[in-house]
Amino acid sequence: MLTGNKRACARLITAVENNHEEAEKIIRDIHQYTGNAHIIGITGPPGAGKSTLTDKMVKALLKEGKKVGIIAVDPTSPYSGGSILGDRIRMQDLALNPNVFIRSMGTRGYLGGLSKYTKNAVKILDAAGYDYIIIETVGVGQSEVDIVKTADTILMVMVPGLGDDIQSIKAGIMEIGDIFVINKSDLFGADRTATEISMMLDLNQNIERRPPIVMVTAVKNEGIDKLIEETNEHINYLKESGKFFERRRNNLKIEIVELIETELRKIVISHTDSENKLDSKVIEILNKEKNVYDVRDEFLESIAKK
Repeated sequence: MLTGNKRACARLITAVENNHEEAEKIIRDIHQYTGNAHIIGITGPPGAGKSTLTDKMVKALLKEGKKVGIIAVDPTSPYSGGSILGDRIRMQDLALNPNVFIRSMGTRGYLGGLSKYTKNAVKILDAAGYDYIIIETVGVGQSEVDIVKTADTILMVMVPGLGDDIQSIKAGIMEIGDIFVINKSDLFGADRTATEISMMLDLNQNIERRPPIVMVTAVKNEGIDKLIEETNEHINYLKESGKFFERRRNNLKIEIVELIETELRKIVISHTDSENKLDSKVIEILNKEKNVYDVRDEFLESIAKK
């Protein structure tokens, strides 16, 4: 895998998706080889053209001799548990390139716009020597901002005619974009969309670096070189200002806390499920003999004594 073998990468990502214990061993073993790739998150509302933009960006990076990994996250049906992993179909001509690795991942009910296993998949591709790793999220809403915990550079993709939509989504995602991309900029209203985004950015006086707004028409391959240039300038800014280390440090802190929470949840569930303790306590709460905080404290005290 460390030589960039695509089949080995695919097997390891499958392993981290399906086997928790094996995933932990893999991530421990490859840790020293990670941390070199530039991780780019591409997010935006459904229909913004994220997949087409990814396709064109990857082709531009290949011309520079770079190796690119793509992780495309698709939503999973809450009813059937299945998902249509269509990005590999949309990027078929890239799939055969030896310097491109494409992986589609279903969210499997995980909220935040990513798969629960996206971070580990990124680490595998990073260790395999890919220069750029592009994560394409599911369509965004106000809560789907987990990409900010994973990527170095976040491209927020917009399209003309989003006036009211920008108002509705601004509280959740407008703050996370490092670069705003107006795709389909050949359509009527593109300049107005750019102006609206610019006005919203002006409202935030606390940002240290004003995110650039880049006009592209991905389907015509227009503006892609400018976007690559801005993306590289952003990572250079992060490294020169010390923000790169700060951002990755904060992301690692979040990841460690999440791992601890996962293990603590297992302990709590194991403890409360034994001998139907939780059921009996719930009955006591319903009968007004105790309240939820009394029961919480009892369980925590009991776990601490073990």
